[in-house]
Amino acid sequence: MRVLSWARRNQARLIRSIREFVECESPTDSPVDVGWFQDLLTESVADIGIVRRTPEGALVCKFLLSGSEKQGQILVLGHADTVWPLGTLKTMPFRRAEGRLWGPGVLDMKAGLAFFIFAMHALRDLDIPVAHEVVLLVNPDEETGSKTSRAGTEALAAKSKAVLVLEPGSGLEGKVKTARKGIGEYRLKVRGIAAHAGVDFERGASAVLELARQVERIAAFTDLARGITVNPGAISGGTRSNVIAAEASAHIDIRVPRTIEAGLLDRKFRSLKPFDKRCSIELTGGLNRPPMERTKPIAALFALARGLAAEMNVDLEESSTGGGSDGNFTAALGIPTLDGLGAVGEGAHAMDESILIDRIPDRVALLAKLTAAIS
Repeated sequence: MRVLSWARRNQARLIRSIREFVECESPTDSPVDVGWFQDLLTESVADIGIVRRTPEGALVCKFLLSGSEKQGQILVLGHADTVWPLGTLKTMPFRRAEGRLWGPGVLDMKAGLAFFIFAMHALRDLDIPVAHEVVLLVNPDEETGSKTSRAGTEALAAKSKAVLVLEPGSGLEGKVKTARKGIGEYRLKVRGIAAHAGVDFERGASAVLELARQVERIAAFTDLARGITVNPGAISGGTRSNVIAAEASAHIDIRVPRTIEAGLLDRKFRSLKPFDKRCSIELTGGLNRPPMERTKPIAALFALARGLAAEMNVDLEESSTGGGSDGNFTAALGIPTLDGLGAVGEGAHAMDESILIDRIPDRVALLAKLTAAIS
């Protein structure tokens, strides 16, 4: 209980740090502001870590912790970027009310980053030994798919014994995540034959009509019993109502719980053929985040965390989710990955984004205890 007591004593200081993080806005589409937030992170670990920047703009911090010669590495994943545009603080300021902290990015994931940094301070202050090197990777583009940072994440994960992810927990119970669906996006483009809708109707081949038929076929790929969802979420096409459309397109989101199902679904997409032989179709895209499947090593890592939480009278539960994180990449490499270890709250990406104040101490303590307990 030493770590939990430390977290309680230092809660006010931690809340000040969370506020400072939230009030440093860092939308993905503003690399300069993401960089300023990473500068702020660097300052917060100056006395306990060695920091470097990668060419892709990620921040890597190796913590200086007690313990004999380190035997391996624990990788901790976070991201500096948020979905909120610059200026959001004017209409959605950081505040403390109703037993919560509110503000853009407080749940996803400024608080989680602050929690882990304070957890490392706790290990240092209490002189608790850690068997492995602890490396925190803070990526700049997670919210837009980690296109530039994925390779770096996978390279560090390949050297790691375990991966801990600072994404928020599920629901107000703060369940950690032992499974995530894989995510993909396809774009289907249809080309038809333009014609005057009143004068040469029969001469035309409508790309819009062809797309409508294809969308109905694609939507039928959804299989809720197996956890597979296919969503044609955005469509466009045509120019005017009196013109047979020459072009139309659809953007389609897919979610799959297992890698094997991603392959089966891809074959279905690749087998699409035009209903109207005068039209042509072009398909691009595919899976961009592999599923995080609940393996025995992941279950064992969760069991360890659950036992440590129980020592603090916290009933830690697990969950699966359709959303993705950088943990998808590390789990797909076979590295034991435990996600959702960040703040407990609700409203990620929404106006009511907030975290529960009374869950701050046990979450910080869990991060510290789990880091020290991984053997």
